[in-house]
Amino acid sequence: MSSSVGRGDPVRPLLIAATVTVATLGVAVEVAARIWPALPDTVVAALSLSYEGNVPTWFAAVLLFACAQELAVIARRASDTGDRWRLHWWVLAIGFVLISLDEVVGMHELLSLPFDYSGVLYFGWVIPAAVLVAVLAIAYARFLIALPAPLRNRFVLAGALYVGGAVGMELPLGAVTDAQGDDSLAYALIDAVEETLELVGAGILLSAVRPVSRSASMPGHAASTT
Repeated sequence: MSSSVGRGDPVRPLLIAATVTVATLGVAVEVAARIWPALPDTVVAALSLSYEGNVPTWFAAVLLFACAQELAVIARRASDTGDRWRLHWWVLAIGFVLISLDEVVGMHELLSLPFDYSGVLYFGWVIPAAVLVAVLAIAYARFLIALPAPLRNRFVLAGALYVGGAVGMELPLGAVTDAQGDDSLAYALIDAVEETLELVGAGILLSAVRPVSRSASMPGHAASTT
């Protein structure tokens, strides 16, 4: 097992500080806009977690792309050493590139077009997303079991937080949107929780894989590749 698996990532404090700052400012401007109507719309649009193409969006996109880069380094090493999990690493790397792109473009919203539901399923894209999550959970079960416990725990925690935010929180968000529209404080606060969970999940994954990508061996598979 690589000694880097349990090693702390020096970038972690920066990730925590940046995430807390982005999340706090995002909620603050939404509350402030309702207390102080004179607050410029440009300030809210720039910092709110409910808007697209702003500071939180680009922070999330960069964070996810950083995950993809670190995973690609591990995948490349896995390929070079003939590691049995190399395809799993590559799928993760490519997947995070796509998720990063989607954060900016919002391609997942097109998945809602075939569905016309209301209430918690107002955002119909959660249906195919839930199916995809279930398929990936099955496909990656043995991969996760093979990882060293510290790394496996971080992967599971990161995945649970990210999916819980991206997919799980879309259910109450859909119900509120269907009932009140997307301009209420309830919508903004639920969306803030969703986006924050995604940022925390991505941050945990990044701080987990960075030490591994900088290690000289694959986590938990050194014996099988020498």
